[in-house]
Amino acid sequence: MSTGTIALTTSADAPAASWPAALHPDALRLIDVPTPYLVTDLDTVAARYAAFSSALPGVSTFYAMKCNPSPEILRTLADRGASFEVASIGELRMLQALGVDPAAVLHSNPVKPVGQIGAAAKAGLWRFAFDSPGELAKISEAAPGAAVYVRLRVDDSTSVFPLSHKFGTDVEDAYDLMLLAQRMGLRPYGVTFHVGSQCESTGAWRSAIRAAGELMGRLLADGITLEMLDLGGGFPARYIAGEPSIEQIGSVIADEIAALPYRPALIAAEPGRHLVAESSVMAATIIGREIRGDEHWLFLEVGAYHGLIEPMQTAGGWDYPMWSSIAGHASVSRLRYTLTGPTCDSSDTIAYGVELPATLTVGDVLYFGSAGAYTLAYASSFNGFPPPTPLFVGGER
Repeated sequence: MSTGTIALTTSADAPAASWPAALHPDALRLIDVPTPYLVTDLDTVAARYAAFSSALPGVSTFYAMKCNPSPEILRTLADRGASFEVASIGELRMLQALGVDPAAVLHSNPVKPVGQIGAAAKAGLWRFAFDSPGELAKISEAAPGAAVYVRLRVDDSTSVFPLSHKFGTDVEDAYDLMLLAQRMGLRPYGVTFHVGSQCESTGAWRSAIRAAGELMGRLLADGITLEMLDLGGGFPARYIAGEPSIEQIGSVIADEIAALPYRPALIAAEPGRHLVAESSVMAATIIGREIRGDEHWLFLEVGAYHGLIEPMQTAGGWDYPMWSSIAGHASVSRLRYTLTGPTCDSSDTIAYGVELPATLTVGDVLYFGSAGAYTLAYASSFNGFPPPTPLFVGGER
């Protein structure tokens, strides 16, 4: 099976709000590639980037490439003016291979191997995140004179994937750290935060920007004017739940930026899944249907180890919009199923109580919408089962 760009017949009637019309199941049935595959509409990626830029005027986009580093997606975004945020030298090398200038890239991982800091600086990257004295020591050793931006710990309780237990510091400590950075010969450059992945409340950005403003005001009294406010990531994609729109989020952000002690020269944001999740659909064939007690089980050729790990990371399950190859999918009688992967590991079970057509059987295909983020990036060949084949449509300028 090969990776490539394919042509599809476009349907105007998508089965879910977050399903690109170009990836309607009627079109996917025309793909002459064995399942499993993940097909991505690059035109949707471009449209999401344009909508994000429109909703956050004056904010520069640094795509968080960890959620989907496919070269086709990186090129699509770079061609339209986006820059990138990396978490490792490996990601930076991928960008360099595509001709992206490291000087335009942010390194927002707050804890980095010292050797990778030096390698990134040698390549031309000059802005590094941190949240501790130990990290400042590593940066000053490996990248003397580098620009640094401190990561605040903010309320991420309204996100699906909280991050504050691992990273971030409070305003008081951030203030001391920025003064320490200056004494160490580093450049106190900015402040950042992360409201948690798939944030479901606009209020999270309101409180986080206010915390950043408090730090900015305190540092200003010491003669330090920050050059960057980095809004981080967390901008939600549409799955099934009622996530706030990017326009709603953008309105809150604009109001809070206007209330800051001053406007930094660079306002940055690091969207990831918001730009790419809705661009892709994953197709997986049913390889077994069984009854265990009173549960109906569907065994799929894709499970947690091959791209669907996120359902296992959330207490309430993960609501991908789903469709099947059954004719009249939306109108036939339904059952609740447990969905599991192909491996011998029982923890490979990804969802419970999913309503799908009662007549599903071996050989039928399930389509998972909004599957462009944190699927292939996590996928492996565990137990010898291959990850989905990546396919791409659209992308013409």
